[in-house]
Amino acid sequence: MDFIWIALALILSVVGIIGSIVPGLPGHPLNYLAVLVIQYVYRPFDNWTIIILGIATVAIFFLDYMIPAWTAKKYGATKQGITGSIIGMVAGMFFTPIGMILGTFLGAVIGDMIAGRNAPDATSSGMGTLFGTLLSIGFKLILSVLMSSMIVFELIKIWM
Repeated sequence: MDFIWIALALILSVVGIIGSIVPGLPGHPLNYLAVLVIQYVYRPFDNWTIIILGIATVAIFFLDYMIPAWTAKKYGATKQGITGSIIGMVAGMFFTPIGMILGTFLGAVIGDMIAGRNAPDATSSGMGTLFGTLLSIGFKLILSVLMSSMIVFELIKIWM
């Protein structure tokens, strides 16, 4: 029976790491669920670890939406630019990861230009939108890899 729980946790961890990069998948929450599965089966983590990882998961979940919007606004992106960046990212998913990065940037620039901004201003807001998106992905990826590493490390300790 433990094998099923371990397999579930490892699958959640892998999908969680992928979901930290690919929009639409709840990356780091899946990793936290994997931690909870391992905790249920083996209890390798103390309560504070579970609480801190839970708080980090919730905080980064909200920051994931706030950071790109904040940087886009800071660099003067219009609503059309932000919408364009989302459309560009989704379209670029089919050519991950370069397509997502270029799609986010180009979508923001094109959206801002449609809104009437000149090319240098649109490019500046596109860079801001891209920076915020990459920063957000970085936070999610770091937390996901951390939790996955903790799971693998604890499983190795248990099996040895």
